[in-house]
Amino acid sequence: MSSHLSRRDLLRLAGAAAAVPVLSSCAGAPTQQSAAPGTFTVYWNAGHDYQAYRKVIAEFEQANKVKVNFQKYQWPDLRTRLLADFASGTVPDLVEEPGGWVQEFAVSGNARSLQDYVDRDGAAMGFPSDWQPVTVERNSYQGKVYGVQLHLTCNTLLYNKGMLSAAGLEAPTTWEEFLAAAKKLTKDGVYGVALNQDYTYVWPWLMQAGVTPYDPETGAIMEPVADAVAALQFQADLIHKHKVAPVPVSSTDYSGPQKLFSAKRAAMILTGPWDLEPIGKTSPDIDLGVAPPLKHKEQVTQAAGTSMLVPAKATRPDLSWDFIKRITAIEVEQAATKETGMLMPRVSWAELPEVQSNEATKVFAEALPTAKDSSQQVRLTGQFGKWEEQLKVMYQQVLIQNQPAAEALETFTKAAEGFLK
Repeated sequence: MSSHLSRRDLLRLAGAAAAVPVLSSCAGAPTQQSAAPGTFTVYWNAGHDYQAYRKVIAEFEQANKVKVNFQKYQWPDLRTRLLADFASGTVPDLVEEPGGWVQEFAVSGNARSLQDYVDRDGAAMGFPSDWQPVTVERNSYQGKVYGVQLHLTCNTLLYNKGMLSAAGLEAPTTWEEFLAAAKKLTKDGVYGVALNQDYTYVWPWLMQAGVTPYDPETGAIMEPVADAVAALQFQADLIHKHKVAPVPVSSTDYSGPQKLFSAKRAAMILTGPWDLEPIGKTSPDIDLGVAPPLKHKEQVTQAAGTSMLVPAKATRPDLSWDFIKRITAIEVEQAATKETGMLMPRVSWAELPEVQSNEATKVFAEALPTAKDSSQQVRLTGQFGKWEEQLKVMYQQVLIQNQPAAEALETFTKAAEGFLK
């Protein structure tokens, strides 16, 4: 397994046994998972503890005569815990993951193929025919399904309608219109846009520029290079040249732009549906606009969202599959969207009344077919951890430190060549 882990993961794994009791956000969570027939252990993201899912859990418990040990984590802590479990051989029954782990752990042998269950039950549950194609591709390895998408989200433009209207502006649709709007909106202590310090927010820009992150056939990285440089430099220039965006603060918190937007100190942000609820709660007076993804060479955005996997050493995969089927049913998706506004992977979900009647959700739903997976080809090499470490360095060098994009990209490419080839 170690050949597929980044240095950061290895360091986490080394100290995981001592750290585990502190990592779980559930008080009293056990340091070892039991394979006892009466307990079914789930690792879940702390932000996705929805009432719609609690209802599923109650029905699952009653139907299978088990008690669900529902452990909630932030993503970094969940990963640390899971890696320690893989090493010890005592694993949970089911894991929610943030995107990318399914293929990574399929490559390393830590995830179980679900193809036998798909072959048996797929047609009845609408899988894969009713799932957006990108979600099936990103959760498959060597022609077999290893995970099932739970949420499907994407990144697009949120804007303050009042601010744009006062400036005589419509929602921008291209990079050129976006820059012009940001310049006009930057005044009186308000920035035209706030960019995220999280390096994963680089992907919509790169894909809109027509950049292919990695081509396993040729070994090419970030091609065409000129377009990759232009995409990176465009973002940096918003901050350092045009002064229409603040310098992002380097931290683990990705909510900085949302907070500036909610405080009416930024007129536009590029984000996903996860920021709709906090904006609505903290600034209900903002007339919020949601626009389709920007267009440059292409109109495209990044596929994001979570999936579920079953560890290879899980002792009750039949129960795990039953849980997956229940929690991805269309009526559960409908209930979760009504409760939280979360976007979902089923094609039929986009036609639900809760989606079509909500202006913001509808725009996101219409953008989902344009969403692409930015890192699938890298994940399949087993070197995704190293790739992400280098990407983060490059992103911060360009956006925060204002290093010329061409120099930072060249350094990134040389490093990536060392572990991808």
